[in-house]
Amino acid sequence: MRDIVLVTVDSLRADHVGWHGYDRDTTPNLDERAASAETFQSAFSHACSTRPSFPSIMTSSYALEHGGFERLSPKRTTIAELLEEAGYETAGFHSNLYLSADFGYDRGFNRFFDSKSDPGTLAKLRQEIKTHLDSDGRLYGLLQQAFNATEKRAGIELGSAYVDAEAITDRALAWASSTSSTPRFLWVHYMDVHHPYVPPSEHQRRFRDEPVNDRDAVQLRRKMLESPEAITDSEFDTLIDLYDSEIAYVDAQVERLIETLQVEWDNDLVIAFTADHGEEFLDHDGFSHSATFHDEVIHVPLFVGTGGEETGENDNLVGLMDLAPTLADKADVDRPETYRGQPLSQVDDRWNRSEVIAEWADTDTDDRRFAIRTTNWKYIREESGDEQLYDLTADPDETNDLSTENLDVVSDLRGTLEDHLAMLDESREDIGDVEMDEEVRQRLRDLGYQE
Repeated sequence: MRDIVLVTVDSLRADHVGWHGYDRDTTPNLDERAASAETFQSAFSHACSTRPSFPSIMTSSYALEHGGFERLSPKRTTIAELLEEAGYETAGFHSNLYLSADFGYDRGFNRFFDSKSDPGTLAKLRQEIKTHLDSDGRLYGLLQQAFNATEKRAGIELGSAYVDAEAITDRALAWASSTSSTPRFLWVHYMDVHHPYVPPSEHQRRFRDEPVNDRDAVQLRRKMLESPEAITDSEFDTLIDLYDSEIAYVDAQVERLIETLQVEWDNDLVIAFTADHGEEFLDHDGFSHSATFHDEVIHVPLFVGTGGEETGENDNLVGLMDLAPTLADKADVDRPETYRGQPLSQVDDRWNRSEVIAEWADTDTDDRRFAIRTTNWKYIREESGDEQLYDLTADPDETNDLSTENLDVVSDLRGTLEDHLAMLDESREDIGDVEMDEEVRQRLRDLGYQE
């Protein structure tokens, strides 16, 4: 059995990487890796944000199955559990708290780092204030106002919402050097491409003459999220520069990770690379990835490299729930019946993927939204019943809603969604809510996940 490395990047849209045709040199190292791998040009996430996307990546199931995505149900088998049971030494490293042990993502990992117990100094200070002062008290209010005002007006990020790529890579490589057991499975998730965009200056200089300091970058991020309509053309260009610089930074760190592993482990690694979702930059009047299903948010890069065995571009429609079955296939391990995806090795000869379904739900109101992405159409339906339909051949930017004109297409896709809803109803179970302490909630708010 071969060593397997899964690299995932938060918020990386497909059209900002080189092998998808981006005109900026954001991913020179990954482009070389993709050239000797099998790339899937039409890969789509099953959700528009991290929390509902990762159940598909790690368990090959829909986010809203088995009681939703409050935590991973015991009925979902993670790829780490599957490989550990098969004899793999397993480790995972990331700093997105929606992927923490609280939500079940540590299952199957012999070594697991989610950063929950390792906040930065300023984050610890802020948490001490929250923990030891009366939240209704005057001093608490004044100090909290000071934190918020300082970040908003001066642009200083008080407390890190995530661990940066270099530190995550260091942790992963330290584990890799410490284990001699084989085979091994390593998952590394990088957060840097998620806002706030504060890339190192050396990577910014690839795209702009003068680097933006962290203070100004964080201040611009506040404006981006709170007043997107007020972003000027110059500020928009700066945001793109910062986003692309973060991609370049992660590209360099992923190369350091893989290059070192190939020396210390074996050149014959299975390497899978993807993103959990993309990012909007006023494509549809907003920023970030707030429960929309347009392609800038759900179209993601995906390649699987297996020592040169399979190379080339594949344009067939695939979803991220096909990733876990693919890794099981590479490990020559039988996948559980609960896996809904198929190994990507079957794309050419036995493929029957006609659509990718994406989901989102508000955990407070149970408001649900869905999308169906086919080769030619995008269908979106909200809980209210409002529908949208886009002809992706004639209108790839999804600007012209045809839902009242192409009634036959709407009817067919509506029927597909009704079948999906029936499946979700059959799988309902109560797995309880996840209790999050205030430190976790604050770090998630820092990333824009919670009010």
